[in-house]
Amino acid sequence: MRPPYKPPGHEGSAGPCALADELLGLEDLHLLSVERLQPDTQHSRGLLRLTVQTHPPEVVACRTCGVLAADQGRREHRLADAPCFGTPVQLIWRKRRWRCREPRCPTGVWSEEHPALPTRAKLTTRAVAWAIQTLRWGDSTVSALARQLGVDWHTLMNAIRAHAADHLDDEPTRTARLAGVDTLGVDEHIWRPSARHRDRAVTSIVDLTRDEHGQVHARLLDVTLGRSGPVYATWIRQQTREFVDGITHASLDPFRGYANAIRTELPEDTVTVLDAFHVVRLASTAMDEVRRRVQQDTLGRRGHRNDPLYRIRRLLTTARENLTDRGWARLEAALQAGDPGLEVTVAWYAYQDLRSMFHAPTPSAGRVIAQRVLDSFHRCPIPEIARLGRTLRSWRAEVLAYFDDNPQRYGISNGGTEAINLLIEKTRRLAHGFRNFSNYRIRILLAADGTRPWRRRRHGSG
Repeated sequence: MRPPYKPPGHEGSAGPCALADELLGLEDLHLLSVERLQPDTQHSRGLLRLTVQTHPPEVVACRTCGVLAADQGRREHRLADAPCFGTPVQLIWRKRRWRCREPRCPTGVWSEEHPALPTRAKLTTRAVAWAIQTLRWGDSTVSALARQLGVDWHTLMNAIRAHAADHLDDEPTRTARLAGVDTLGVDEHIWRPSARHRDRAVTSIVDLTRDEHGQVHARLLDVTLGRSGPVYATWIRQQTREFVDGITHASLDPFRGYANAIRTELPEDTVTVLDAFHVVRLASTAMDEVRRRVQQDTLGRRGHRNDPLYRIRRLLTTARENLTDRGWARLEAALQAGDPGLEVTVAWYAYQDLRSMFHAPTPSAGRVIAQRVLDSFHRCPIPEIARLGRTLRSWRAEVLAYFDDNPQRYGISNGGTEAINLLIEKTRRLAHGFRNFSNYRIRILLAADGTRPWRRRRHGSG
């Protein structure tokens, strides 16, 4: 082990070393020595040990009674700091202690305080901030960060929970996070895959508000246990009146539970928009059901690799404007060979017609196609398409709400919510799953709260 390095000036009368203090980067703290410990069983990556202290005034008065205090010497407080040069850092703060000279004063003995080195803490505020930032932007885990800091997992996780209590669930901070939201997205996902757990489904609430350029920078507002209308309604009721009254639009998947919560808990003039992707997926599913039924009717079995309709099962979902000449030839040949009753052909045209309403050049043109779909599909002789038509008619207002003439409101969808779900799933995979919902909620709120640098990037800015 090398002898500790002591910056010039601390032992003599020249005062602290300005360069060393600048490198330390903690206000009012002066670096006394630097010691590098070699790797051992406890610190497999080595350890950089920094000894620091403050230089308070010579005369200190009691904080309670104002009587001049007596110097009680110093005591060491050891904290883990942010890593430096790829090595864990241990900060040894030589805290000065004082004693009130007044016997009747209740203060007794006290120690000096520093905002970067909390009392009885095991981590500096800089270390906690570094860990929080890395969890948000670096796609890391608490275990990996604890190893880089040279501390136990519980030590770091306790500090992260304290940060979450102050910056996520504290009432003023929570109110600030929810300010300015006018469009809500909602979706469910599975946070614990095991089917033996009843509480494995959760509801995530996402901010889909557009900026002045019409862009959506989705961010996760909250997540709550359960997948039902009452769960969503309870969350809305827990918010402030200002937040609820500010919601003008809400996007959702075709799930009646969430729709009922929006209808009963949000303002009456809130516009509910059915997600375009899920509408198209309903049509794609109906078309595939027709294909499989026709295969069973004509072949007496499910499709095999060389069967005409089975070979074009992916081609059927391709947009017709994206089909090449070879694709058109394959499609027509397979339909002629495997669709004698033209049921798959009709289902394919219905699917393409529904799909086209979301790709119309103007909202009014898309609304015309949507009204035609809503007025005709339920009368189709093909049972799967007729069922799709009845489903869409039950969501008629929500489907037509997509085609708003206002450019700022046209095309509202749950796409931002699905993007947040991808971030959530990545966080869950990195952590190899979660067992504690509270830890899971904190981690995904940090990862998907909209503070990632790439989310602030404008189009054309590189």
